[in-house]
Amino acid sequence: MNQAGVNEKYKVSPFYVFFLVHSMQTGVGVLSFQRVLAKITGTDGWISILLAGLIVHILIWVIYKIFSIVPGDIISANNHAFGKWFGNFFSLIFIVYFLLLGMTVMISYINVIHVWMFEEVASWAFALVFLILIYYINTGGFRTITGIAFLSVILTYWLLFVLFYAMKYSELTNLFPVFHHTLSDIWNGTRNTSLTMLGFEMIMMYYPFIKNAKTSQKYAHGGAMTTTLMTIFVYLVSLVFYSQKQLQLNIWPTLSLTSIVELPFIQRFEYIEVSWWAIVIIPNMTIALWAASRGFKRLFNVQQKYPLWGMSIIILLINIFVFDVDSLYILNKIINPYGVLFLVLYLPLLLVIIYIKKMRERS
Repeated sequence: MNQAGVNEKYKVSPFYVFFLVHSMQTGVGVLSFQRVLAKITGTDGWISILLAGLIVHILIWVIYKIFSIVPGDIISANNHAFGKWFGNFFSLIFIVYFLLLGMTVMISYINVIHVWMFEEVASWAFALVFLILIYYINTGGFRTITGIAFLSVILTYWLLFVLFYAMKYSELTNLFPVFHHTLSDIWNGTRNTSLTMLGFEMIMMYYPFIKNAKTSQKYAHGGAMTTTLMTIFVYLVSLVFYSQKQLQLNIWPTLSLTSIVELPFIQRFEYIEVSWWAIVIIPNMTIALWAASRGFKRLFNVQQKYPLWGMSIIILLINIFVFDVDSLYILNKIINPYGVLFLVLYLPLLLVIIYIKKMRERS
């Protein structure tokens, strides 16, 4: 399917790509990425975040370059580069990756709810509520999904200002020393930050749903840059609030930081943040499962609701039978570093192959 295969009424304006990218990148990782990063790079962690952001910008450029040669989605690009059978094989890998990413986000957030709020409630109950909501949003089409992504950004950005409350307890000397880690440490920190920066690659599936898609590249870069700057801000606030030892031992530094907020009418402010964070998480899960079911539809020519049902049942069964911290650890390890490494290696290779084929066709 090329870009013309999507009816114009189902497309969204290029401007909304900013919200689609930014909302997908901002997820449950923001609550906990500081701990691992502090262990590896300490006060130089912001350099790792900058490097991760730079890699994201390069990959976004690669994605748009691919679609400037082969209009459509990643299914079209894979088939053009490798033929039907090998192309479908690589497309199937992307579908599994999208499914695992959505599942990882959901299980991670349910784990946060268990620890901070409702330990006794079964994980499958939360999963069932989320899956019903995701299916309902998906039935509205991609324009509805885009609207949810837009609202999630608009309605949740006030949470960033809560971090300023911690500044009065901060110690600016915690930012020093700088530039005292090796390049190997910085790179390892970048790898461990990657899960926080993922989500931009969903462009590979919704590219045909963007009006004048080529013009949306600047908005995609804008969304990725906003995520990078926000992540650096959260990390720097965490550095000045905690000591290095505290930051390395705290599983969810962002939530622990906001728990110090004291208001006359609210005793446990972190309950509000954990609850409100659902608005942040919903686009993460919805876009990922939409991309996976859309890819399945493109590969096997079935209605999109059927693979969405199947994926929802798989996620629900996993939450019923195998939900625990170990399964969450395994999912995180599959996505990062293997999923990240796959994107970093595969997308440039795909561009090179498509470009070579284009040159041969011209000659």
